[in-house]
Amino acid sequence: MVETALADVLVLFGATGDLAQRMLLPSLYFLDADGLLPERLRVVGTARTDMSREDFQAATRKAVEERAAPEPVDEEAWRRFVARLDYVGANAAEPQGLEALKTAVCEASRPIFYLALSPSFYGSVCRGLQAAGLAGPQARIVLEKPIGRDLKSSRAINQLVGEVFSEDRIYRIDHYLGKETVQNLMALRFGNIFFEPLWNNQTIDHVQITVAETEGVGERWPYYDEYGALRDMVQNHMLQLLCLVAMEPPSDLQPDAVRTEKVKVLKSLRPFTRADAGMNSVRGQYVAGVVGGQTVAAYETERGQPSDIETFVALRVDIANWRWAGVPFFLRTGKRLPERRTQIAIQFKSVPHSIFEGAARADLMPNRLVIDLQPDEDIELILMNKAPGLGQSLRLEPLPLSLSLLHTYSGPGRRRRIAYERLLLDVICGSSTLFVRRDEVEQAWEWVDGVAESWTDSRLVPKPYAAGSWGPAGAFALIERSGRAWYD
Repeated sequence: MVETALADVLVLFGATGDLAQRMLLPSLYFLDADGLLPERLRVVGTARTDMSREDFQAATRKAVEERAAPEPVDEEAWRRFVARLDYVGANAAEPQGLEALKTAVCEASRPIFYLALSPSFYGSVCRGLQAAGLAGPQARIVLEKPIGRDLKSSRAINQLVGEVFSEDRIYRIDHYLGKETVQNLMALRFGNIFFEPLWNNQTIDHVQITVAETEGVGERWPYYDEYGALRDMVQNHMLQLLCLVAMEPPSDLQPDAVRTEKVKVLKSLRPFTRADAGMNSVRGQYVAGVVGGQTVAAYETERGQPSDIETFVALRVDIANWRWAGVPFFLRTGKRLPERRTQIAIQFKSVPHSIFEGAARADLMPNRLVIDLQPDEDIELILMNKAPGLGQSLRLEPLPLSLSLLHTYSGPGRRRRIAYERLLLDVICGSSTLFVRRDEVEQAWEWVDGVAESWTDSRLVPKPYAAGSWGPAGAFALIERSGRAWYD
């Protein structure tokens, strides 16, 4: 990336909020500690909270310490980073707030405006930036997903932002795309000749994508009760993972080449109908149970009153194109599940004929490629191997083969990077490959709206599941109807 593309100031809206304190500010510190931030880049935090520059720096120091633990903060790196930090207390929804911010931005010609805010504020903040003369031709804006609650609201927000910033200067961020293993998936597919010929309906039986969380909704229930698992996780993260697995090889890694292939996948998703709702989807809501040895309350108890929103969803998704015809994609996500896990499991078909006999025939199992994103990041290929021994009868056993070199970066004294580090660095350098284009967001919403409408038309209500379980019984029936099982 040429030097002239580098940003000279990053303005962080919502700088005192949870996302900024837990992820964004520590990510910027770690980038600086590694010598990756431009020398002249300044970081200006802004929020409605009235605090001094010194108080903001102290709060940031605490956030960095918590994220770096158990390792101490590098004092030399901190001195360099804290010198970049400034703070402006302002209400971004009011014109005078942005006028105060204008003074802090000073003469920056290539600012980044990161909106760690509710999407309902995106339009008003963009108009305010324009009115204050801050949305110049080299200014960039970063928007957190999900953008809107449905296609209509997403289009409205995108329209307001697009009236101020051209599409090439809008960075819609999905932090899953910054994970090392997600990027490694592209290297695995498109950098190895022996994988791509097998990446189709001739050899792959089905694909499973799981995003499981042990945490409940807790104090986030006002947001969650409006969105639910479908709009919060499926539209946002899970469809991105599906697209990376299913997309055709792009011509290169230029932003539009990659994102165009993802849009093609979204357009190929078979729409849900009223008949599909009962057969191909499951909604659930957690009730009281035990997670990690601790008794936890039901969602309705946390909320304080009854609710019909889902905290769990499982779907069978079909892609209507030549590569994936007949290959089901099974998606499941939920709160208060037994373990924290984000995983893609690609199940290959069985060998067409077994030459083995007796116990070895029963031992034989299909190959599987398992991509773990959290809590650990790894890529593992399950192969069949002869079990060691001198017995007269041949026995087979699965042999896990790690395809990931992530252990190289997470050994003693090494730190696993926050996904936001990769994405923040890309914004600073002006690279948008790992960000989401407007038509991609809206195509995803169009499909998700269809799923939600099928639920309404069929009156599909969430089924209760005990916290600490893997969801309602219907989630198991969903996949077992096809003769398959969840990979647990």
